[in-house]
Amino acid sequence: MPQNKLTDRFGRTVNYVRLSVTDRCDFRCVYCMAEDMTFLPRQQVLTLEEIARVARNFVDLGTEKIRLTGGEPLVRKDILELVKEIGTYGLRDFAMTTNGSQLTTMAEPLRKAGMHRLNISLDSLDAEKFRNITRTGKLSQVLDGIDAAREAGFRGIKINTVVMKGRNDEEIPELIEFARKKQVDISFIEEMPLGEISEHDRGLALCTSEEVRDIIRKHHELVPATEDSGGPARYYRMEDSETRVGFISPHSHNFCSTCNRVRVTVEGRLLLCLGNEHSVDLRRVLRGNPVTDDKLRETIINAMDLKPERHHFSTNGDVQILRFMNMTGG
Repeated sequence: MPQNKLTDRFGRTVNYVRLSVTDRCDFRCVYCMAEDMTFLPRQQVLTLEEIARVARNFVDLGTEKIRLTGGEPLVRKDILELVKEIGTYGLRDFAMTTNGSQLTTMAEPLRKAGMHRLNISLDSLDAEKFRNITRTGKLSQVLDGIDAAREAGFRGIKINTVVMKGRNDEEIPELIEFARKKQVDISFIEEMPLGEISEHDRGLALCTSEEVRDIIRKHHELVPATEDSGGPARYYRMEDSETRVGFISPHSHNFCSTCNRVRVTVEGRLLLCLGNEHSVDLRRVLRGNPVTDDKLRETIINAMDLKPERHHFSTNGDVQILRFMNMTGG
C-alpha cells in the first residue's frame, strides 16, 4: 500500500503539484521569456500519457491539488484528453494557468472535461501596453476569453497581474475595478528573477506587494481574508465586493515556511523549489526499463529530502535561475 502523504525535512506536507505541459506559448511576455526563443525538441518533452502517469502517482501520494501550466497549456495538442483523464482522479482542486488567448473556444470544453478553476494572466487593460508587455498578444482576445470563462460557469476565476514600475503600476486601480465588475478574483505578483532578460531592469521595475496595497487602499479598504487558498497568495477582501485581492510576494514577504508545492517541468524534471535548481529527473524513470509505478513513487518520495527550506531572491534584479519562466509555469 503506497504511503498517502509526502513530507519534506522541515515537516511541510506537499499536496500541491504544478505540471507544465509545454514550454511553448503564443505570447512572449517580457518577464517570462526572451523575444527569440528556442523551444525543446519533441522527444525531450513528456507525452500526455507520461504527464497523466506522473499526476496519478502524485495523487496516490496524497496530492489534492494539481495545476496545469506552460508556457501556454492550451497550445498543447490534445490537451483536453489530459484534462479529462486527470479530471477523474478525485482532486479537491484542479486548475490551469493560461494567458486566455484560447479561451473563447476552449473554456466550455475545459469545464466539461473536469477543470475546476482558471488563473488568467492580464497585465494591462490598455491594448498598446498589453501588446508591448506580451510582444504578440491581443488584449481583446484575452478579454473575450475571460468572458467566455465566466459564461462557461467556472467556480473560480482569478486574474494574475505581474506588476512592473513604469510599465503597468499606474493601472492597479483600474485592474481592481475590472475584477470587481467581472466578479473575479485578482492577484498582484512581484516579478521573479528567472531567466536572463535584456528588455528591462528587474531591479528598477520591482514593485513590492506593500506598494501595491498602498495604492489600492487609496480607493478601497482591504481586510485580510480568513480562508486559505492553499497556494502562495495572501488574500484580502473589500467590504462591498465578493472579489478577493491576492498578493504573491517572493521578494518582500517570502512564503516558504508554508510551501506545500512542487513542480514538474515539461522535460520531466521534478523541481522542489521555483527559486532553486534542486531537481530530480522523472523522465529517466518514466522511460526506464522496466517502467513501474513503484519506482516512480519511490523517486518522488526520496526527492522530498532535496526540498530546501527557502528560496533567496535578491531585490536588485540579479538572476539566480537561468531557466525561463515558460519552463516551469510559475
